[in-house]
Amino acid sequence: MKRADLVADAAITLLAERGMRGLTHRAVDEAADLPPGSTSNLARTRAALLELTLSRLTELELSALAVAYGADSYELAHLPARMAEALHLQLMDRRRTLARYELALEATRRPELREIYDQAGRRFRDPAIAMLAAMGSPDPVTHARNLVAFGEGLMFDAIAGAGSVPTREELESALGDLLAGMLRPRG
Repeated sequence: MKRADLVADAAITLLAERGMRGLTHRAVDEAADLPPGSTSNLARTRAALLELTLSRLTELELSALAVAYGADSYELAHLPARMAEALHLQLMDRRRTLARYELALEATRRPELREIYDQAGRRFRDPAIAMLAAMGSPDPVTHARNLVAFGEGLMFDAIAGAGSVPTREELESALGDLLAGMLRPRG
């Protein structure tokens, strides 16, 4: 594993466990079992550490979502199951999702991080737009935004809200209903 990934993975864990205040260069060194100063050599400033962490987090989450977005062709009959699997993977690693929430809140206060966070968000929304357009959505931009918001809401409710973690079957059913409504011919 590359040192940058090791540092970013440790930062993700610290964000999930301790929040933004618990993320320090020294804490990352300790969590990654690196010599003191290693994180500072890689990411000199806090902003650089946050950027490195967000970049790694985006990479990990895109990998988890590849099961949904990675198909050569999209069929309504198979998409809800693939998307349910991707959401289930996200829910099972709540560390990543909690870290993303911490970074999202921090991005509201740091314009330089907001720009990076928004770019990362486009890496999730753009494939959703393309997928829904290929499936015949009459408004793929709006539908992609709604699909992402739906997934985000489910994850937030299960991880930080008052809800429970839905089963894959429950996720598949909910996604099936949502997608069927989006892709239903208007008459």
